This record gives sequence, C-alpha cells and structure tokens, in this order.
Amino acid sequence: MEDIKAYMETGILELYVLGDVNPQEKLQVEEMAAKHPLIKAELEEIELSMELFAQENAIEPAEALRDRVLNSVLTNFGDDRTFIKATDNTEDKIVSLPAAKSSNFYKYAFAACLALLLASGAALISLYGKLQDSYTQIAALQTNNQHFANQVNFKEGELQVLRDTSFKFVKLQGTAHAPDAGLTVAWSPARKKVWIDLRSLKMPVNDSTHQYQLWALVSGKPVDLGVFDKSSDSTDMKEMKSIASADAFAVTLEPKGGSVSPTMDQMMVIGKF
Repeated sequence: MEDIKAYMETGILELYVLGDVNPQEKLQVEEMAAKHPLIKAELEEIELSMELFAQENAIEPAEALRDRVLNSVLTNFGDDRTFIKATDNTEDKIVSLPAAKSSNFYKYAFAACLALLLASGAALISLYGKLQDSYTQIAALQTNNQHFANQVNFKEGELQVLRDTSFKFVKLQGTAHAPDAGLTVAWSPARKKVWIDLRSLKMPVNDSTHQYQLWALVSGKPVDLGVFDKSSDSTDMKEMKSIASADAFAVTLEPKGGSVSPTMDQMMVIGKF
C-alpha cells in the first residue's frame, strides 16, 4: 500500500492524464491501474478534476496565438516520437542523459503544481459557497429581527390605545344591508389617531377584488380613512388614517384599493358619538 501511495505521489498520474508521458511510462501507468483499483480511481478523479477546471477557466484564444500553440504541439509531438532504435547487441546499455532527467523533473514538478492548483481551486469554490450561505443566513436573521421589531412597535401601539384615556371607543352597528355586522373604532381627537379592532369585526371575508373601507363623516361629508381586509384569523388592531374631528364613522365594501366616495348600497356598519 505504501508503494502504491508513493507511486501516486510522484505526479506520473497527472502527466498521464495530460498525455505528457512516453510510451513506456504510459504502459506502466495502464498496467498499474489494471492491477490496483486505487490507482484507477485516482486516475478517474484527476480526469474529472481537470475537465471541471478546464470548463471553469476556458478562454477563447486569439487566432494567432492558437496557431502558434498548435504548431508547437505538433513539433513536440513529433519530437516525443523520435526514439533510438534498439539493436541486437545485448551488451549495449541505454544511458539517461542529464537533460532527460531535468526534463522529467520539470514534468513532474508541473504535474504537482497543477494538482495543487486544482485542489486550491476546489477549496476556494467550497469556501465561496459557505460564504454565500452565511450571507443568506445573515440576511434572513436581519429580516426576522426587523419583523420582530415591527411587531413589538405595533403591540406597543395597541397598548397605548388601551391605556390612553384620550381615546374614545364607538361600536359601529350593522345596517339594513348587513344587520349582523359590527366593528369597534378607537379614536383620539387630541392625537388625531384612529384604530379599528379587528377582533370585534363581524363581517364576511372579502374576496380578492374587494376591500372594506372606513369613512369618517365630517359635517355630513365622507372622508376616506383607509381600507382593510377581513380574514379568518383577524385578531389584531389596525391603525387607520388620522383625523382631528368626526361626527360618525362608517364602513362600506368597495373595489380593491378603495373608492373616492362611498358606495351607499354597500354600507356595512355605521356609528355616531
């Protein structure tokens, strides 16, 4: 196992994938891969890594540069296949030249650097993904905190309505159009604030094309105080538009977004102080 590991760490597998080995080295790698599943798996992983790296960093070369690279590859390809023919003299020995040793060293060094580059790229991609996840979680926490702060402020507003003695409460009664309808309105002339208690709302759930609209009657003229919806879980109070004086309040059913003037035959409730 140690010999296999040491063989894998020489960089010969990376050179094999790059096609930068001589026929003898190529045959040796293929024999090792056939004998050892670990080496075969390592070869497949190197091929996949290099393919992914090439896809991520692919750049279309200039026409002139591409021609130069192709010519250089063809020249080197021809050089690599110029071998010394073996003779029948068994006493002859092949002597490795220092230049060849140096060339092999640079080949292995290049393969090791390439493997390190691939590993570093994978680590950076993983780190980037983790950072993106962290940013998403931080954004979600900020949104939740803002929502919580808004809820706290809203509840404080509800408590202020209940504690502030300047607020007057009037229960709006159903009309002939909706005799069972009802709604409680809290109004502070001093603060010019109007709230409605959705917990006391007794009206049908409005559809998606209509909304209920609150009106204040001032000297016989209707003044828009905003729209609201009735849902099956309407349990909060809702702050409406401000007004300093009013003789009465009423609610009508209007098209979504509200109307300029109330639809009288759709009046649900009305109440006077």
